[in-house]
Amino acid sequence: MPGELDVAAILRDPQVEGLIRIVLAGLLCGLIGIEREAEGKPAGIRTYGLVGMGAAIFTVVGIYAFGPGDPGSRVAAQIVTGIGFLGAGTILHYRLRVVGLTTAAGMWVSAAIGMAIGGGLYILGIGAAVVLLVVLQFVQPERIVRSRRAADDSEAAKSEPDAARGDGRA
Repeated sequence: MPGELDVAAILRDPQVEGLIRIVLAGLLCGLIGIEREAEGKPAGIRTYGLVGMGAAIFTVVGIYAFGPGDPGSRVAAQIVTGIGFLGAGTILHYRLRVVGLTTAAGMWVSAAIGMAIGGGLYILGIGAAVVLLVVLQFVQPERIVRSRRAADDSEAAKSEPDAARGDGRA
């Protein structure tokens, strides 16, 4: 029928498909940013969402504008380098501590998720986003280290000789 909206034809348009990829990458990486924000980290939903969207945009443009071969892969290689510089800006060194390394790594992986989604690898991108969320939320080695240090400190206190405590008892 004339005047009917052909949704299938619109969805087949490479630019519409590219936009869907970009939005999906932004949403997935934004979810990761929500987790980071909830943990009180400096980079949150906007930063992660923008990193994922940017990587997806560059990937989609690389594929559709320059082709899937060598020129497209050159664009992808520059994303990795650029995100490395962005991530380096989030890493701070305080005395004997390094802060922001997980944030930098998370942004780097978010860029990779954006590249996967931008390249049309939906299962890979979504799966990687889920794995990243699980790692950020549930893998917490600092708690294990703190509990071990506390146990070691209490064991050391128990094994000290009475004279070492300085209370005069022998």
